Amino acid sequence: MKNKFISMLLALAMVLSLAACGSKQEETPAEPQQPQQSEQAPEATPTEDPITLNVAYMPNYGSLWAVTTAINKGYFEEAGITVKLVEFADGPTIIAAMESGTIDMGYIGQGAHKLCIQGNAKIFALSHISNGDAVIGGPNVKTLEDLKGKTVAYSSGTSSEDILKNGLEKAGLTMGDITAMDMDPSNIVTAMLSGGVDACATWSPNSLKIMEELGNDGTLLCDNMTFSDTTVSLASWIVTPKYAEENADKILRFTKALYKAMDYAADGNYEEVAQYVADQTKTDYDSVYAERGVADWFTGKEVAAGAADGSIEHYYKVQQDNFIAAGAVEGEVPVADYVMLDNMIEAGK
Repeated sequence: MKNKFISMLLALAMVLSLAACGSKQEETPAEPQQPQQSEQAPEATPTEDPITLNVAYMPNYGSLWAVTTAINKGYFEEAGITVKLVEFADGPTIIAAMESGTIDMGYIGQGAHKLCIQGNAKIFALSHISNGDAVIGGPNVKTLEDLKGKTVAYSSGTSSEDILKNGLEKAGLTMGDITAMDMDPSNIVTAMLSGGVDACATWSPNSLKIMEELGNDGTLLCDNMTFSDTTVSLASWIVTPKYAEENADKILRFTKALYKAMDYAADGNYEEVAQYVADQTKTDYDSVYAERGVADWFTGKEVAAGAADGSIEHYYKVQQDNFIAAGAVEGEVPVADYVMLDNMIEAGK
């Protein structure tokens, strides 16, 4: 009996010992849970690897309205992007700089889009539909028909050339009917105000400045809205095909930040945006503010929706058809070959 009692005590001791061991085993998995939580913490606040982009612009409201807003409102900073703005006179020069590798992304107006159709660049975001291009007559040019035999300043390869040719065609004229003076955009203003040319074709803010300075001696012969039933004047953000192939993520990040800026800037915040542009271009605020009416400013949401429903593709198709009709582009190219519609849609998600 005594031996049996001792055996029972030994058995009980073993059970208690096992129970104690079991309780320790249950507690040990709880110890590493704290480090696991700290490893998951970054997922709650994701960050992007920082990148720096050299971005080309032209010194006007249309080129800068969204990108300067994205800089000043911190949208690029949120995306881990540092933007270095570089000024250029026109779109073709910007494309040449991108091809040389000194510029990553850039803004172009209507005229340079023909180079995108020809394969020199790809469009990753629509900026706006412009009404800033104009043909302006001096004291002796009151109608488009009066351009015949006159000296007219323009910038070849740009929207200046496009609006001039449209105006001449409307009057039944051609480039052969005028003395066409190919000039740098900044020189057009000087030539027109000094009387060195009879008329000119240019874009805002130069067009606004010329009309203001000439007063009653200046006549707006035509602008983009003159041809709105058959043409469309687009402004876009572009990269080279090589850059598009190798840097899809960078382009998407830039576009998302740009969309936020477009949503803000197009929502009636014109005074604030005009100040951003004036600060960048070092021009007077009133002149910049006057440019707010030279385009149909899209929000990022509208661009994303338009890319999804086909309306954006239609704009670029109309643009291409007009280039072909004018002889600026030889043959038809699928819009999707040079317009990154998928990027525009994805950036809106």
